[in-house]
Amino acid sequence: LFRERMTPRKAGILFKKLSEAIPNPTTELLFKNHFELLLAVIMSAQATDQSVNKVTPNLFAKYPTAKEIANAGEDQIFQEIKTIGLARTKSKNIVKTCSILVEKYAGEIPQTREELEALPGVGRKTANVILNTAFRQPVMAVDTHVFRVSNRTGLATGKTPLAIEKQLEKIIPRRWMVDAHHYLILHGRYTCKARRPQCWECQIHQQCEYVEKQEKS
Repeated sequence: LFRERMTPRKAGILFKKLSEAIPNPTTELLFKNHFELLLAVIMSAQATDQSVNKVTPNLFAKYPTAKEIANAGEDQIFQEIKTIGLARTKSKNIVKTCSILVEKYAGEIPQTREELEALPGVGRKTANVILNTAFRQPVMAVDTHVFRVSNRTGLATGKTPLAIEKQLEKIIPRRWMVDAHHYLILHGRYTCKARRPQCWECQIHQQCEYVEKQEKS
């Protein structure tokens, strides 16, 4: 399907073009600190950022710290977040996570993948989002957009998020690595869409190896 192998040089050109089109490569989740970001990312699993952004301002106004959320308990938190997908499971995980943050970390957010993944509701992708967005570590969180854009463009090809993550870490030049996650998400969300990629207005049209490029109808 792909015409030629991706190289670090080609990946660098691709990200330079994305950077020209996306001047602010950051998450669209609303948050004021690392704690709020962690909970917002837990809530965003199988939910849109917009749906999470509708519930977090009230939630954090009422319960601004891990201790207050842990004390509030699962039912109270569920009432605040019930409009988002999997709210019952997420409220349980959020309360458990906040209890651990209070007991082990004095309410702060740990800065290693191992410690983050030990928190309820936090898998590898969520841990990578926190490490990257909060602590600016050059790691790659592979969500549905990153997975699709990587496979479609030929930037990285694979059947699992982990396979894509490992390839991206090898192929993306270091200068682009910290922001690469957000460039790919935003490109996937607004241009390289799942059902109908808008190839006619794509900034990386020439670097992309997708053979079924769409024409504007």
